[in-house]
Amino acid sequence: MHDTGTGSTGNTAQPSRRTVLAATAGVTAALAASGPSYAADDSKLQGLISRMSLEEKVGQLFVTRVYGHSATAPDQADIDANLKEIGVRTAAELVAKYRVGGIIYFAWAHNTRAPHQIADLSNGIQRASLELPRGLPVLISTDQEHGIVARVGRPATLFPGAMAVGAGGSRSDARTLGRIAGRELRAMGIRQDYSPVADVNVNPANPVIGVRSFGADPRAVAALVAAEVAGYQGSGVAATAKHFPGHGDTNVDSHTGFPTITHSRELWEKLDAPPFRAAIAAGIDSIMTAHLMVPALDDSGDPATLSRPILTGILRERLGYDGVVVTDSLGMEGVRTKYGDDRVPVLALKAGVDQLLNPPNLDLAWNAVLAAVRNGELTEARLDESVQRILRLKTKLRLFRAPYVSREGVERTVGTRAHLAAADRIAERTTTLLVNEGRLLPLSRRRYPKVLVVGADPASPSGTTGPPTGVLAAALTGLGFTATALPTGTAPSAAVIARAVAAARDADAVVAATYNVTAGSGQKTLVEQLVATGRPVVAVAIRNPYDVAHLPSVPACLAAYSWTDVELRAAARVIAGRVEPRGKLPVAVRRADDPEQVLYPIGYGLSY
Repeated sequence: MHDTGTGSTGNTAQPSRRTVLAATAGVTAALAASGPSYAADDSKLQGLISRMSLEEKVGQLFVTRVYGHSATAPDQADIDANLKEIGVRTAAELVAKYRVGGIIYFAWAHNTRAPHQIADLSNGIQRASLELPRGLPVLISTDQEHGIVARVGRPATLFPGAMAVGAGGSRSDARTLGRIAGRELRAMGIRQDYSPVADVNVNPANPVIGVRSFGADPRAVAALVAAEVAGYQGSGVAATAKHFPGHGDTNVDSHTGFPTITHSRELWEKLDAPPFRAAIAAGIDSIMTAHLMVPALDDSGDPATLSRPILTGILRERLGYDGVVVTDSLGMEGVRTKYGDDRVPVLALKAGVDQLLNPPNLDLAWNAVLAAVRNGELTEARLDESVQRILRLKTKLRLFRAPYVSREGVERTVGTRAHLAAADRIAERTTTLLVNEGRLLPLSRRRYPKVLVVGADPASPSGTTGPPTGVLAAALTGLGFTATALPTGTAPSAAVIARAVAAARDADAVVAATYNVTAGSGQKTLVEQLVATGRPVVAVAIRNPYDVAHLPSVPACLAAYSWTDVELRAAARVIAGRVEPRGKLPVAVRRADDPEQVLYPIGYGLSY
């Protein structure tokens, strides 16, 4: 690992086993001593649960955000944010007040600055919880899907996202991704990953899933989901299949609206269910719910997160799943349109949920669940079911036995040369060549030594070191070209287009990074005018592969599926001919002028 320890307190030394047992006195100490064999012995869990107060049980159901890089000494701005949103100053105060069972890390909450700092934060949270009377270990989680969604950035290893892995089509690669990513997360104290995405993306207009899905073929998606689950969980991290019962066919983002899936029951069984069935067969530790309505599965008008017919009737009873069910974030609009924030957590528990993720108002939600038990709407026995599942998972993950991580483990595991090389190799197998007129690619350095790189500059995910144009230009320069970057944005104006066209006339070839091109977009106009200069133009779709349908004049087009460094470097190597394009489309690309007609089918991809 190449981390300098920025932001670290240097306090990742693992406490002794004696310290752990002292901090988990009584029944909890007995659980720690019993080790991994305890996973099959629910009698010990029941003994622990019987000694917990109602407040402690309620706390175990919640997984919440907290601001700050440290459990006890965050920056003042993070203290202020915590006081405003949660009513506590620090993560340590959070676990003491609410006895939360889990905490989710976000980059925007300043939880994930650097690997050593993350490990210190994780240890601080565990210590704060375990030192409480009847203290329990905390299940720390994050969204590390890779590709466009990654909360832990460099120098950790960043892999291609799901649709890129789908283009590679290798279950071995998916398993390797999960294994390496799981080892790195575990080394930093993160033991639950909200990945893989099990949604089958059949709607090109899907604004929230898209390239986060492995593809549009349910059988292929199911195989890759199962492989990634095996990789993560073999590394001691709980994988989470999401978003049940399936979020792949919607044009509404559940963060900002309330989607409806119109699939019939038969279509749901054929299209949406297979990846979740495969995840369950692979022993998935947790499944995340979707904030959307599926009338064919439940005609009440409730989102799936609050639907007993979907979560208990289908997921629990029909599919036979008895692991942990976690909601998607309760701050999302899709779950808040019908009920207030005080009712949502209660209704989710009544539907069959175990973990309540990131409520917008923790105090309101926590007290609402407490009141629902006291007034008889929820029974304490119902809470015990969920608490038992959560503690069973914590035991499986060895959190009672080994809740802390070490500096040595971080150094030995996170961002190693071998892990980074594995990510590069996987990425090389994902880049998909869609158009190559006149065998323009691979681009000859002798014929086209001077390359202009223009294009979109979307907000950078954690796996980037700068705008896509800069990353591509640097990679091409490293491969022997003289490449210059000229960012033109996702909506270039006429003046920006004119500047790019003028610059193209001084170049031998142009590489254009495109991002979600539409029929009337400035990006389409930009590419058309660049082609009109007579210079050879290579388009690289850096998010959705559907861009190619809007670029009929471009002589060469690649799909990279993301604008993270690992995928852009792989695309550059394909452009330069250092590696063969091996990816195959995991989704169908339809004609822009006639969406009923398929332009490039699933499985399409050219080679040199």
